[in-house]
Amino acid sequence: MAKKNRKHDDAAPDGEVTPARDARFRADGRLARKEYERLLHDLHVELVKLQMWVQKTGAKVCIVFEGRDGAGKGGVIKAITERVSPRVFRVVALPAPTEREKSQLYIQRYIQHLPAGGEIVIFDRSWYNRAGVERVMGFTSENQVERFLQMAPATEKALVDSGIILLKYWLEVSPEEQTRRLTARIDDGRKLWKLTAMDLKSYSRWYDYSRARDAMFLATDTAWAPWFVAQSDDKKRARLNIIRHLLRHIPYEAPKREKVELPKRQKPGDYVPPEYAYKLVPDLDGASTA
Repeated sequence: MAKKNRKHDDAAPDGEVTPARDARFRADGRLARKEYERLLHDLHVELVKLQMWVQKTGAKVCIVFEGRDGAGKGGVIKAITERVSPRVFRVVALPAPTEREKSQLYIQRYIQHLPAGGEIVIFDRSWYNRAGVERVMGFTSENQVERFLQMAPATEKALVDSGIILLKYWLEVSPEEQTRRLTARIDDGRKLWKLTAMDLKSYSRWYDYSRARDAMFLATDTAWAPWFVAQSDDKKRARLNIIRHLLRHIPYEAPKREKVELPKRQKPGDYVPPEYAYKLVPDLDGASTA
């Protein structure tokens, strides 16, 4: 029997995973890890098909991720990219602008990172910094913000008209879940880099960010580049929902593959292994080989 195509299984009509459609959820309603990994495996297969289609057709895809600190943008991006080629799926996470970049046209530093044919570019925060963090933290003037909000739709229309598939996602996290995630970073040595002085300042300005988000949606949620909002309190479900959604919104087709067989390996002939004292990396956790 042919393997059932689960590309759209376990999903609501709009592509979102819900507890009502699958009983394999934890008692608190969050997706269990084993079920998450099963579903993610099938989506990774589809992402590889997407990659091959993009390479074959020369398509250009740009995916923008925005949201508050701790909303889970990095986890979503990692879930998308962990099984595909970084040469096709490029992640752009720009640092604070240099003095030279501050003197440029604002959109200039982002334009250079847009996809060429055969590429998928993922922005971990994007030109919408101006409407979000820069506005809330006072790094730009209100006049500059208003000009950006007026110009962004036209700029994105030009991108779409040029053939770029543009998808914009906002990850929405609750105040309680954001607090839990940021608190967890304080004493976790693996996450120290995720908690900066800027994160602490932005944490205290929840409603300033809410107002900035609302104004951004009002001005830039267009027919050609709409905003899609993903609830991200349950990280695993958010990742699956977003991957399913982007796959549904990119008209890719699985390329035909010829049967692959490994060729015969050559015989050693006159090759003699060298008597060389390799500097081996110690296997500190493995069983003794003595």
